[in-house]
Order: sequence, then structure tokens, then C-alpha cells
Amino acid sequence: MASAVIAALVICGLYVGREIFVPIALAVLLSFVLAPLVEILERWHFPRAASVPVVVVVAFIAIFALGSLIANEVRHLAERLPLYQQTMQQKIQSLRALTATGPLDRAADILQTLGKEINVPQTPSTAPSTLPQTPGEARPIPVEVRSPPPSALDSILGLISPLLHPLATVGVVIVFVVFILFQREDLRNRVIKLAGSNDLQSATAAIDDAAGRLSRFFLMQVALNTSFGVLVGLGLLVIGVPSAILWGILAAIMRFVPYVGVFIAAFFPLTLSVAVDPGWSMLLWAGALIFLTELMIGQVFEPLLVGHSSGLSPVAVVASATFWTALWGPIGLVLATPLTVCLVVLGRHVEHLRFLDILLGDRPALSPPELFYQRMLANDPAEAVDTAEEFLKKGSLAEYYETVALKGLMLAQADLRRGRLLPDRLAEIKDSVAEVVDDLSSEFDDVPAGRTKDAEAADADEGTADAPMPQLPFIIREGLPPDWQSECPVLCVAERSDLDEAAAMCLAQILSKHGLGARAARKEETSTSGIFRLDGSGVRLVCVSTLEDGSTAHTRHLVRRLRRKMPQTRILVCCWGRTNSAMTRDHLNADAVADNLGEAAAYCLSLVEQTAVQDNGARPRAASRPAVSGRGAERKAGRTERKADRAGPS
Repeated sequence: MASAVIAALVICGLYVGREIFVPIALAVLLSFVLAPLVEILERWHFPRAASVPVVVVVAFIAIFALGSLIANEVRHLAERLPLYQQTMQQKIQSLRALTATGPLDRAADILQTLGKEINVPQTPSTAPSTLPQTPGEARPIPVEVRSPPPSALDSILGLISPLLHPLATVGVVIVFVVFILFQREDLRNRVIKLAGSNDLQSATAAIDDAAGRLSRFFLMQVALNTSFGVLVGLGLLVIGVPSAILWGILAAIMRFVPYVGVFIAAFFPLTLSVAVDPGWSMLLWAGALIFLTELMIGQVFEPLLVGHSSGLSPVAVVASATFWTALWGPIGLVLATPLTVCLVVLGRHVEHLRFLDILLGDRPALSPPELFYQRMLANDPAEAVDTAEEFLKKGSLAEYYETVALKGLMLAQADLRRGRLLPDRLAEIKDSVAEVVDDLSSEFDDVPAGRTKDAEAADADEGTADAPMPQLPFIIREGLPPDWQSECPVLCVAERSDLDEAAAMCLAQILSKHGLGARAARKEETSTSGIFRLDGSGVRLVCVSTLEDGSTAHTRHLVRRLRRKMPQTRILVCCWGRTNSAMTRDHLNADAVADNLGEAAAYCLSLVEQTAVQDNGARPRAASRPAVSGRGAERKAGRTERKADRAGPS
């Protein structure tokens, strides 16, 4: 309730104080655009006392010149509008002739005529008055009140009064822009004090990064929109649309309004082209010009300069446009996207305002591991596979398992530790993970040079930079020692839960992708009664998968049973996401302990190489990476087959 009351008070304050807040918002946004220009002059050894006034004066001279040009174009357009009346009437008549409906159209005309006759106002009687008049009686003198002619001062006041409010707004904007540009560091320090005084290093880096990003974003937006307006204006001038300069300026301004701004800007020149041209060629040329220019600016240059997105979700863009327009009118519509971008950037860097990034930003609300875990809970492996395929356009399969799947299973393990997952739900999660692993069986564990537009996949790919995956070699099974040439020389077993078994599946598939035969045993095979029936023939290495990071009793007990079952086999304990320092090799009586998937796979492959050197005196032959064309063809075929399987019979 307190947050709702505060939000309501803030909204009321923005609405009531819009005469103050609108100039401040304009000044802040304009300062983001002008700050890089001031910095350029300062790098050229201009003092700030000179660079700020020069930049501000030049900027506002350009703004005033633009305003006078708009006023002049509007006046000329108003003078020429009556000349286009005849063309418009002819086109309306031709359209009516095309849409005439015969008897129904005539009936509508008759009803319209009758309505006009009924609504004709009655004229007052003009008969002479029949009131008797007394002879010699003086008639009253009519009195007419006339105001005195306006003085010179009244004329000046009448001319200036409509301009007072805009001039006052411009003056306030100029003052605020000057002070913001002069006091940039002082304002930054105050924001740092409010945002994170306990961590000056992080707060300073965040504020500087946010200010730099916003300055570049707004400067690029101004440059792109200006280029759009110039191209549209020149094109309309060549086509012959009247007031082409006015429509170019309008197009540049309205492009700040997302989605609908271009359509609003295109409505006026297209309507005027209908009124000017007796035919329809001017309309078609003008529409094609605006469409192709927007396509070129929005799909080619804008992604290269400012990225594919402004950082706002589509719903946030529409909601912000509605909100700011309701508060501040047309100026709010133009400022909606820049203001909302500022709020989202603050939400990403200020912990107390993080809810703004969650509500308005285009980043996924859940992290990639949380999304993976949620889809496993919802028994929706198909959507997880689609996201994985997008991730594999930029990352490897091992990186996906490490940064997304295993971390998602760690979240499930945390819920299991708190008693929030029932045994049947654990079995469903394991089955879903098994389906994901099976669907990704046709993928190669390499890093393709591709790009993805999926936000979730891009977010997951950013997580790989924190813990890069080691380079894993590809080996040829025929070049391995005889003991390692069996079908499954590596056995991945679960410590005790379905989640451990799901993690073992991921490791087994990665080892198989690199030429080392591996399989994942069911957790029933390693139970107290089932381990005696465990098939250990041909197994040279056992990888114990455990997500439990607390007690080590179960892990040590399983290792002892495996030692008794297969005394000549090496044992690797994979403690996924280990934080317990007690889980060491000596404590667990294992040959090695790994914390993550990359470390576990690297140990297995290096063990094979060491054994080959000891037996043959040479390393095993490495397989070449798959060709790009073959990889793409196989992936495409695999995806098509899996989608057909999920869709079912037609």
C-alpha cells in the first residue's frame, strides 16, 4: 500500500507540475545529446566556460531556425490549400461513381434532402409593428457601445501574449541545459550518493556507463531521424509534393514516436498528394519513398549504430506512450520513448529501481537457468529445445549444458533440499531433461560463427563469458588403446536422485560427441540392491554425478561400493557447482573431483590421452571438426524431424 500511495503521488505530481517538469525533461534529454559535443571541444583544449555556451547557442539557433522554417511552410501551405479544392472534388466524385449502389444511393440522397428541409430554421416575421404610436412622441435613440481603438501598447501585448508561454519554456530549457552541462560531475556525484554510497566503485561505474550509453543512444537517434527526415523531404521535393520541407521535418520529429510515428508522418504528405495530383502516381511514389526509406533506416543503419532494440519491450513502448501522452499531451508522446529508456537504464544499474527494468525492459524476467527449470517443471521440453537451438548458433553444446541446464538442475536441487519437490515431480523433470538431451543428439559440440536474435539465448550466451569452456579435443575411437575402444568405456552414474541422473545424461552426451563412448546409468542401478546387477564390463572410468552440496556421506558410500564392484576402474566425482570445501579427492576416496562440466570432460579426455601415451607412446589421433555445410544440413534435418515428431501425425 505504501508503494501504491507513493506511485500515485508521483503521478499526480508529474501531472500537476507538468509546466515545470516538461522543460526539465527536455533539458535533460537535450543535455545527453549535447554532452558529447562539449566533450569534443574540451578535448580540443577549449575551456568549459567557452565550449558550453558555444554548443548551446549553436543548438538553439538551429532549433529556432527550424521553428521559423516550419511556420513559414505552414503559412504557404494554408495559402495554397484552396487551389487544390477542385482536384479533391473531382476525385471524390470519381470515388462516389465507383462506389455508387444504384437505387440505394438515390434513396440515401432523397432522405438526406428531406432531412435538410425539415431542419430549415424558421425566419422571424418582418411585418410592421401594429402598436399604436402617439403623434409627436419622440422615438428612443439607439445606443451602440464601442470600445476605443487599441493603443500601440495593446497591439504589442496582443501580439506577444501567445508567444509568452513558448518563449518562457524555451528560456527555462536553455537555463537548465547550461547548468546541467556545467555541473555534470556534481550532478553525477549526487546521483552516486543517492544510488550507492556504500559501494562507490560499482555506483560510479554504473552511472558513467549509463550516462555514456544514453548519450550515444540519443545522439544516434537524432542523427538517424534527421537523416530520415532529410531523405523524405528531398524525395517528396523531387516527386513534386507541396511543402516537402515541412513533411521532412515532421517525419524526423514523429520518428521519435515508436511504431505509429512514421504512419502519422506519412498521412499528411500522402493526403496532400491525393489533392494535388489528378491521377494516383504521386500517391504511389510518395508511399514507396517513405516505406523504402524507413526500411533502409530501420532495418539496415539503425541495427548497426544503436542495435536491434532500444531496450524496451513492445508492451512497455505502447504503455509508456499512452502514459506520457495522458500526462503531458503531444510533447509527452514525443518524449515517451527517451524518458522510458532513461528509467530502464536506471533500473539496470540502481538496485532500488530494478523493478523498472523488470517491468519495462526487453530482457527476460527470468534468467536462462530459471527459464530452463520452469520449463522442466511445466513439462515443456519442446520450448527448451527451441531456445537451446538458438543458443547453439553462437555457443557450443557443452556451454549450453554448463550455463543453462546444469544451473537449472541446481535450482531444482535447492527446492528438493527445502522439501518443495515430490518424487513424482522429480521423475517428470528427469524425463523432460532426457527428452531435451535426446532432441539435441544431432547437434555438434563446436562453436559456430552465427548470431541469434532470441533474447533468452543471447542472455544465456552472455553468461558464458564469466566461465569460458575449455577447448575440448575431438578424438577417433580407432586410435585409442584397446581398453578404451569398447562401446561404453565411460559410465556416468547418479549419486541417488533423479536430478543427479539428469546431470549424468548431459555429461555422457558431451563425452560421446568428442569420440569417447559413454552412457548414463539409471539411479536404480547404483542403489544398495541394484549395484550388484550393474554391468561394469568394458568400463574404464566411472563419473559419479551429484548435485548435493551438503553431506558427503552418500557420495563416499557410493564410491566405496563402486571400488568393490570395479576395483580397476578410475572414479571421477562430479560435484556440480561445488561450494563445500570438504568434498575433496582424498576425503571422497576418488581419483579426481570436478566442479563443472568443462572440467569433468577435460579430465576424461586427458585421461584417455595419458593412457594412450603410456601404452603406445603417442597421443590418440584427433578428429577434424565437422564442415560448416555438413553441420548446417544435419542440424536442419534433425530440427525438421524433431518438429514433425512433436507436431504428431497430420
